[in-house]
Amino acid sequence: MGKRTIFTCINCSCESPKWLGKCPTCGQWNTFVEQAVAPTPAARRSSQPRELAAPLVAEAEENRAAPRMAIGRPEMDRLFGGGVVPGSLVLLGGEPGAGKSTLLLQIAALLAKKHGRILYVSAEESLTQVRLRAARLGISTPELFLLPTDQIEAVREEVARLNPIAVVLDSIQTLKTTDHPGLPGTPLQVREVVQSMMGLVKEQGMICFLVGHITKSGNLAGPKLIEHLVDVVLYFEGDRRYPYRVLRVVKNRFGSTQEIALLSMDDQGLTPVQNPSSYLLAERCPQQSGTVVTPIVEGSLPLLVEIQALVTTGNPGNPRRLVSGLDYQRVAMVLAVLERRGGLPLSNREVYVSVIGGVRTEEPACDLAVALAVASSFYDLPLPADLAAFGEIGLTGEIRRVSSAQRRLEEAAKHGYQYLVMPKGLLGEVVQGKQMRIQGIDSIQQLLAILTKKKGV
Repeated sequence: MGKRTIFTCINCSCESPKWLGKCPTCGQWNTFVEQAVAPTPAARRSSQPRELAAPLVAEAEENRAAPRMAIGRPEMDRLFGGGVVPGSLVLLGGEPGAGKSTLLLQIAALLAKKHGRILYVSAEESLTQVRLRAARLGISTPELFLLPTDQIEAVREEVARLNPIAVVLDSIQTLKTTDHPGLPGTPLQVREVVQSMMGLVKEQGMICFLVGHITKSGNLAGPKLIEHLVDVVLYFEGDRRYPYRVLRVVKNRFGSTQEIALLSMDDQGLTPVQNPSSYLLAERCPQQSGTVVTPIVEGSLPLLVEIQALVTTGNPGNPRRLVSGLDYQRVAMVLAVLERRGGLPLSNREVYVSVIGGVRTEEPACDLAVALAVASSFYDLPLPADLAAFGEIGLTGEIRRVSSAQRRLEEAAKHGYQYLVMPKGLLGEVVQGKQMRIQGIDSIQQLLAILTKKKGV
């Protein structure tokens, strides 16, 4: 059987047995190119013996934790679950200007000093630009090698020559392979670049860091297949107009996916924030209505964040509901429960709810704090300055239990919060401090009764 050909869209990798003027998947015109496909040999012609399936039995010498390479920064090692695992691919995504290149250059320098050679591939910037950034960050190590190229074949050749322990590709949207047509950044090119590096990384047991850009919709550019191929996916969050960044784990095959790290951008690069809770609450105005503090838990990191709400009159026919940093659907549910079960007339009011500090959380434990902030703004009654609250709200108005109650209590007490509102069902599971007063509630009606009578909590 001779060679056959197929037609592949260079924009979305859609395949067709014949040429098409318009791609049925992405809708682009004149994007199909012809590619030769080698015939698949018949199974009966195979001369090599077929391997048989073997039972999965853990050997004594293999029953150990996977070796990890410590980066040397506690907040980064915690994100990866204790260090980076050799033979893994790490994808770092974020908006342009968020600090992805700066962070990976710092990580590459730390790994080079502790473990050996690192190859930093710059497909976007020249050597002069990378060296200027390194000089500003105070990075100077002979084990860190720079390679300015946009071809993955050149990267593979340099890897074979240097034999590094890790490779940084900045970025996958600007690298290409000469084996396939198309411009860098197209789904076909991005997929081929990642698959080419994946085989090399798994074979040699090194680490590969990939930089990926974020689209307007907030997703990583390129095919979704890339996130399935890599082992770890990290996202940079935060407004570029502010110095702090939140580094969040979205996928981790070797650790928790609930970890975050709070970093600050300055002249020395990205540095960890030593006390994240105090940092996030530094500019809080507790004497105003509509503000409350809630303890959240992201992986092994407890945090205190401020939730603010503003209830105001607006267009009776179409009031606005804006939510920032929280799950919009959960906030909408809390507003509906407040109106139906608590009697607050919110249907014709504009409601704005936000997590201050650029932190995003989707914990159900924030429901109680959202309800308190909305009710405080609606009645224009400031809450006590040393009040913290957490708990999940059900559709019938009940306050439900959440996990990690003791850690939330300890984090609030450590920062001087003496009043704590929490689900009544958790009272028997926490150890109350001498200076901490805990109020357990079991319904939204009880919560609003306490607030309107101004008895405190």
